[in-house]
Amino acid sequence: MTIEEAQQTVDAWITTTGIRYFNELTNMAMLTEEVGEVARIIARQYGEQSFKESDKDKVLADELADVLFVVICLANQTGIDLTDALHRNLAKKTQRDAMRHKNNEKLQ
Repeated sequence: MTIEEAQQTVDAWITTTGIRYFNELTNMAMLTEEVGEVARIIARQYGEQSFKESDKDKVLADELADVLFVVICLANQTGIDLTDALHRNLAKKTQRDAMRHKNNEKLQ
């Protein structure tokens, strides 16, 4: 699935099954919540925290997909073409960081 197809698929789901988009502020709060769930899993799976019984059924892939879903919702409702935005962002990073990372002693 391309990013464009993902945006179309999410829009179709929202306008049928989901009825309508939540407003942007609600979606921003939901994004924050979903990122927190990703952080919780990462802290337990790769960090020093142990899993609580209630966390053991959480799957990182599912939580990352939840983050992506809400990001796509926000892009759709604000008229952002994520494919174009990602291309422009990568070009910016490539130009800005081309030598920065190569010259970073911490990355050697």
